[in-house]
Amino acid sequence: MFQKVLIAEDMDYINSGIRSELKTLKIPQIEYVAYCDEALLKLKKAIIENNPFDLLISDLSFVEDAHEQELKSGEALILEARKLFPDLKIIVFSVENKKHQIQTLFNQANINGYVLKGRDGLRELKKAIQEIEISEIKYISTEIQSALYKNVAIEITDYDLNVVACLSEGMSQPEISTYLKNQMMIPSGVSAIEKRLKLLKEHFNAKNPTHLVAIAKDLGLI
Repeated sequence: MFQKVLIAEDMDYINSGIRSELKTLKIPQIEYVAYCDEALLKLKKAIIENNPFDLLISDLSFVEDAHEQELKSGEALILEARKLFPDLKIIVFSVENKKHQIQTLFNQANINGYVLKGRDGLRELKKAIQEIEISEIKYISTEIQSALYKNVAIEITDYDLNVVACLSEGMSQPEISTYLKNQMMIPSGVSAIEKRLKLLKEHFNAKNPTHLVAIAKDLGLI
C-alpha cells in the first residue's frame, strides 16, 4: 500500500473526509495542503529529503484569497508535478465532469485516476487508490466512463476546436477558411471545413452548427 500521500484540497470538510478514508487503508503518512504552490513545495522538499510522496490526490478548483499563488488551479499543479515527478501517482478528486478537460489530464499529465466528488465519491476514491496501487490501469469514475468513451470514432484536434470556436463567433465557412489560412492551419478549404463539421456533428449527435457549438460549450471544449 502507498506509504506517503499528499492531499491538495482547500475545503476542510472534504480534506477531513479524504484523510478518514486513507486512515482505513493504514497509510502511515498523510499530509494535506489548501494551496497548489504549497503542494508543489512539499513534493519538491520530499524528494530532497529522500522521502518522496507515492500519491498526490488533488482537486481542480481552488478558491482565490489573499494568498497570492503562482499555481492557481489543480490542473496547473498536476501538470507541473507530472513534469517534475514522472513516477508520482496522481488522482484527481473533483466535481468537474467536462470531457475535454478530463481527456487533457489523462493525455497530457498522464494522471492515474479521475474520481468525481459526489454521494459515493469518497468510497470510490478509496477503491481507486486500491486499484491504482496494484496495477497500471487508469481508474475513471463509473459516472463519467460512458460520457468519456462515447462516440470515440474520431479524435478531437486543435483544428476542430478552432473551427467550432469560429462558428461560435458567428463566422461563415468562407470566413473560417480565411481565418485558417491566416493562421496557417490546414486544411483550410471550404469543402474540407464542411466535411469536418459534418463529422463533428455526427460525433456529437448535433442537429446543426448552432447545436454543435452549444454541445462544445457544455463539454468545455470552447
